[in-house]
Amino acid sequence: MSLAQPLAPAPVLADGVAAFEAHAYDRALAVFRPLAEAGNPEAQAWLGALHAGGTGVPASLTKAFKWYRRAAEQGHGPAATNVGAMLAMGQGVAQDRAEGARWLERAAAGGDVMAAYNLATLLAKGDGLSADPARAAALYRSAAEAGHYPSQARLGHLYAQGIGVERDRVEAFAWLSLAAGHGVGTALNALEEVIREMSAEEKREGAARAQARRSEPGRIAPVPA
Repeated sequence: MSLAQPLAPAPVLADGVAAFEAHAYDRALAVFRPLAEAGNPEAQAWLGALHAGGTGVPASLTKAFKWYRRAAEQGHGPAATNVGAMLAMGQGVAQDRAEGARWLERAAAGGDVMAAYNLATLLAKGDGLSADPARAAALYRSAAEAGHYPSQARLGHLYAQGIGVERDRVEAFAWLSLAAGHGVGTALNALEEVIREMSAEEKREGAARAQARRSEPGRIAPVPA
């Protein structure tokens, strides 16, 4: 009598992530695809990322959008951010800034800082939807407080110019200092402009605020771009 051999355990999402991090992209794809097709939103988001970057598969923004949207429809925040951004820019799908803004609004409401940043950028420009500088400033601030460096730079610029917020050199100095300290070149240039108009006392207060806000941010989004 022969004994039945035990079945190998089915691959789980962590196996695909480990394969991706080991640059074993064929293996990652073999794990993510069946999970995504079975409806796993995290696997769908990863599969979208592979198609977006041409990692292990031919690059296809159309396929990336398809998988991101399937994940987003199940409440996956970073995927919803990608859906919104791709709609706003017309990448992999016909451009629709208003629909893109709706997806970004949804993701931002769930706490995704990249969604807040992208939505703020649309509102600041008024590109395809009504401009709302005050709302843009509030969204940039929420992302800036979460440690998103480009949002810190944008918020500092708004305070320096008095756009959507009351002009405030000290606040501008604090936010621009944080962004400049992490290599955001536009923040450094703007900071130099602000410093020229500041008193020594204002500089001390700005430095104190920057220090109080300085922290290492968490991972912004689990889906690789």
